[in-house]
Parts: sequence; structure tokens; C-alpha cells
Amino acid sequence: MSEKTTAPPQRLQAHVAADRLEPGLYLVATPIGTARDITLRALDVLNAADLLAAEDTRVMRHLMDIHGIPLRGRRVVSYHDHNAPRTGPKLMEALAEGASVAYASDAGTPLIADPGYRLAREAAQAGARVHVVPGPSAALAALSLSGLPTDRFLFAGFPPATASARATWLRHWAQTDATLILFESPRRVNQTLKELCEIDPNRVTVVARELTKKFEEVIRGTAQELARDPRISSLKGEVVLLLDRPSAARVEPRDVEHALRARMGAMSVKDAVREVSGELGQKRRDVYQIALSLTKQDD
Repeated sequence: MSEKTTAPPQRLQAHVAADRLEPGLYLVATPIGTARDITLRALDVLNAADLLAAEDTRVMRHLMDIHGIPLRGRRVVSYHDHNAPRTGPKLMEALAEGASVAYASDAGTPLIADPGYRLAREAAQAGARVHVVPGPSAALAALSLSGLPTDRFLFAGFPPATASARATWLRHWAQTDATLILFESPRRVNQTLKELCEIDPNRVTVVARELTKKFEEVIRGTAQELARDPRISSLKGEVVLLLDRPSAARVEPRDVEHALRARMGAMSVKDAVREVSGELGQKRRDVYQIALSLTKQDD
């Protein structure tokens, strides 16, 4: 009986297309870490676009060098927070002339937690076609590996930098009935976790850092456990913080009774039961039984 042999992996043959692009703005997702995460279509667009725009032109040129995409004399225009009023009109002029313009942020999907949405909005309002070239996204990558529910989630961006504003912000978004995705500075993760402990110390929380890079790390636990974890205070790199949806609040019978009494004098028992069951998240038949007992007590 012969031994089973496994053929060595073969190099795949792929090529970058040079077809002329349709006019319009192309929003190109780029790798968040591993350079080979870029899509073939993204390379096609970077290769064929008439004009290139980037949050950081050095990052764009480096990415093109890695993948062998030549500039061929094309300009790479800087477009970011501080120069958008000056650079935006130049890009809009190129679009009006029928050019294809490729825009990429430093890493990931453009317009997510960066100001590029203004460029897309202005292009659409001017009648230019806006194309999306999907690919890597730190928020979705973190959600995929977090182990938290993915049927309903909210990306809330960066919390405020000041402690008081951040605490108010967290209290607001922590009530959302969905998995919450945040970007956070590694220097502030520990403080954010401590503030979360004051809201809900048992909330299941995930810290994901340096996704797809050499030192990728995922730390899971309750907010309280992570706030005490020595690894959190020495975090480095890009961080995504994810919070499980809030657990159902425990409602005591007296809370239901109080809510019913506040309504039963002004509406029918049926309407009071409907409102209270919806407000407190209780089964309507259980609330109805409490309402009946209150009615009997008042007779």
C-alpha cells in the first residue's frame, strides 16, 4: 500500500487588468495589516485610474510599490481632514471632466471613521458616479472574530477624548440593543473599560488589536475582568473594542405594580398592560395577571 503524498502548493497565476475605467469616483478599500489582503479589483482600479487620491500619499505609493503598480506619471493627490476644502475642488474638477478618480484612506474601507464621506457626497451631488471597491474593514474583521452576536451591530466610531464626555457617551451607546463596535486609542482603552465597569461591569467585552498583523491579539472577558487584566495597560497598535448587547434588566413585581398603578387610573386595563409590558420588556400575560390582582385589591 503506497503512502499518500500531498502535492506542494502551486503559485496562482493572476494578473492586474489595464482596462480603461468608467468615469467616476472609486472608493478603494486597502489592507489593514497584511498587504496581500488587497483585492484584485482594487489593484485593477489603482492601475487604471486617471487620478489617484489618498489620505496619505506615502502610504498609497508604498502599497503600489509592493504590488508592482506603476504611477506612469500620474499624480497622487493628498485628501484628508485638514486640506479637504483646498483639495476637494481639484478632485471635483477632474470628475467633471470625465476622469476616473481612485481614493483610498490609510487602511481599510474609506469613509469609515474618516472625513472622506464629504468627497463621496459632493461627487454624488454633482452627478458623478460613485463606485465602491469593497475589501478589508477593521470593524467587520473584529466583529467576525469576536464571538459576539452578529445579527445586529452598531459601529459607533471613536469615543470622546475627555473623561466626562466619554462617560456620557458610553452610557448613551451602552443601552443599544446590539453588539457595539468602537475604535479606541490604546492609551485610553484601560480608562474606557473602567468607565464601562461603572455602567455594566459584567458586560462581555472584546479587545482586538493589530488585526491581520504579526502581533494580532484578541482579549475576551467581562468589562471588569479586562479592566484588571495587566495586558490592557500595555496595549500598542490599532485597537477595536467590542461590547456585547446589554443583558436584560431584572424587573421586580413591585416595579410592574408601580407602572400599572400609574396608568390604570387614566386608561383601560388592556391598554395599561400593553404599555407596561412593552416598557419593561415583560410578557403581557404575566403583566395582565398582576393587573388583575391589583384590580381585585381595589374592589
